[in-house]
This record gives sequence, structure tokens and C-alpha cells, in this order.
Amino acid sequence: MADEKPLYLSAKGLTKVFGLGRQKTVAVDQVNLDLYQGEVVSIVGESGSGKTTLSKILLGLINPTAGEIYFEGKKRDLSSHQKKKEYWKNIQAIFQDPFSSYNIFNKIDSVLLDCINMRNGDHLPKDKKVELMAEACSFVNLKFEELTNKYPFELSGGQQQRLMIARIFLLKPKILLADEPTSMIDACSRATILDQLMKLRDDIGMTVIFITHDIGLAYYVSDKVYIMERGRFVESGTPDAVILHPKEPYTRRLINDVPKIYEEWDLSTV
Repeated sequence: MADEKPLYLSAKGLTKVFGLGRQKTVAVDQVNLDLYQGEVVSIVGESGSGKTTLSKILLGLINPTAGEIYFEGKKRDLSSHQKKKEYWKNIQAIFQDPFSSYNIFNKIDSVLLDCINMRNGDHLPKDKKVELMAEACSFVNLKFEELTNKYPFELSGGQQQRLMIARIFLLKPKILLADEPTSMIDACSRATILDQLMKLRDDIGMTVIFITHDIGLAYYVSDKVYIMERGRFVESGTPDAVILHPKEPYTRRLINDVPKIYEEWDLSTV
């Protein structure tokens, strides 16, 4: 199914090394990854496995030590600010901590207007911009008239995450990296946000990459799952193949570490 869709992004032999000599840490080690239009991919691993470092490389926030990234068949070029800006029109992120994702000096209107301007909407009349902002807020069950002239820190964590999705609605990127997007919010908000991300995927054909340690989330939302250990992908495949029939001991340990209410918890490995 994936082979019939356009290949958006391809990573070949990605490696990231921090430090030198005995202090050297290999955070990402020879990672290969292909992302197709409309796919939902989950990269699963425990803290320190290299997931977030990999996502920062894909976003262009840090440079790889080795390896190449191809976007829509061409080698990625981030050599100038303008080229980075064009790349970021097509790949965006939602981060784990909504409270640190915003500039505290910018009001919500400014946050949303930046997205409109980034999509070459700066020439639009004010009424049209307000209409677009209201539409984006409505998509995530927020009312723009209740948000205008407020600052993001005046919102709850769940509202801030929904505002992040409203940004994505306006930007309409081809790829979204969601780094633990639901880990800091309650269960009700979590389900709502996942539903909104899936609806956005369906509406605009966006590829979604979940960076997570939640193997249950990976199973229920993904088309493909990658298991990451110490900077490497140790297992990959469909959710059924990887999670219901794991081959690697590390994958089995991740699954066994998920607490089950009907079994006594084994804390001996903690």
C-alpha cells in the first residue's frame, strides 16, 4: 500500500555522535527510514534510545554526523535561512511540553498569524485572516473569539496542545512529527487530540510520525512501527507483526513493561 503512494522523505544511514573520545555518545546509529504520503509511523523506545535526537535531525534542528536525507526525491539542502523556511513549510512538529512550545511574549493571534504568513497569506485582508484563524480553532474545538488577545500561558495544557494542532491546520505540512504529544495531558484530552491528528491526516494526506514510549498508542494508530534501542532500529513492521509477534528481546521487554490491571505487577526489572 505504501509503495503506491509518493515517497515524501527518505533517510539513509543517519548517524549522530555527541562528544569525542571516551566521552563519545552515539545517539543515532545508521538509521534508515522511508516515509510515504498519508502514513502513520511510530518510533518506539525507552528514554535515551535516540528517538528525540532522530526527530530533531529529520526536522533540520541539528545536523547528522553522517548519512543523508532526501525530501521528495531530492537531497535535503538547508544551507540558507530561506531554504530552511521552505523545508519547514512541509515538515512541522508538536512537542511533548506545550508550556515550553510558545514564545511567552506572543499572543495567540500572533501565533496563528505567523502560520498564515508562512503560507504566503500575508497579503490577505484582515477579515479573511480572522476567518482562517477562527476555522483553525474550530477544527480543534476552540473558539477564536475566546482566545483573541490572550497569551498561550493563559490556557490549560490540553488547550495549548489543541492550539498547536490549529497551527498545523493552518500550515498544512506534508509531514508532522509528534513527539510524545499526549504525555502531559489527561486521558480525555489525549483521545481528542489523537482523533484530531488522524482527522487532519485524512483531510490533507499528511504523514504523521509519533515519537513515543507508549507501545499501546503505537499499536492502535500506526501503519508501521519502528522499535529503537541505543540509537538503532532493532525491529520494524506492521503493528500486528511487531507488537503481537515480537522477535527481539528488547521489544518483548517493552511490551511486558506495560502495566496490566488484571496481573500482578513485576517491579523486579525497574
